[in-house]
Amino acid sequence: MRIEISEIPDVKLIHMDYHPDDRGLFIETYDLRAYAEVGIDTVFVQDVLTRTVAKGTVRALHFQTPPRAQAKLARVTRGKALDVVVDMRQGSPTYGQHVSMVLQESDWNQIYIPSGFAHGFCTLEQNTEMAYKLSDHFSSEHASGIQWNDPDLGICWPVTESEAILSEKDHAYPQLKTLGPVFHMPS
Repeated sequence: MRIEISEIPDVKLIHMDYHPDDRGLFIETYDLRAYAEVGIDTVFVQDVLTRTVAKGTVRALHFQTPPRAQAKLARVTRGKALDVVVDMRQGSPTYGQHVSMVLQESDWNQIYIPSGFAHGFCTLEQNTEMAYKLSDHFSSEHASGIQWNDPDLGICWPVTESEAILSEKDHAYPQLKTLGPVFHMPS
């Protein structure tokens, strides 16, 4: 595995090694020791999967507030998606900035998202599946989000507001600047 540091150093793209042969391929999608060796020592407690039927669906930009904040390890297991991560840590030199990258089943890449970040994606193909490892269980009272197309974030989504397919909840999230501090940069 090879780690690529993004423009926001705490967010990492993980290029997985896989071993093809005439039967198919073998890949280790997660190994606690291997991840710890590259500085990702998060303990994950839950795996989840989303299947999104329509191309152009936006699932964004979600996070859980402390004390139930979640780190994530995400990958596309089927299809293709534009993955977006926004730094929400007050005091961070990259506060309000984002990174985005295309994840697809054919490249086996994963993205590591520490707590303190909002995360979302837009499907680029029909029937896209995204698998996550989460560092805490879902808590509805701590679940929140920011507006997916907040103009201050400058995210270049592959769909317009009229084309995007969103849940009612995702439509109702506020802009980042109206939230106030949610996360703080660790000292």
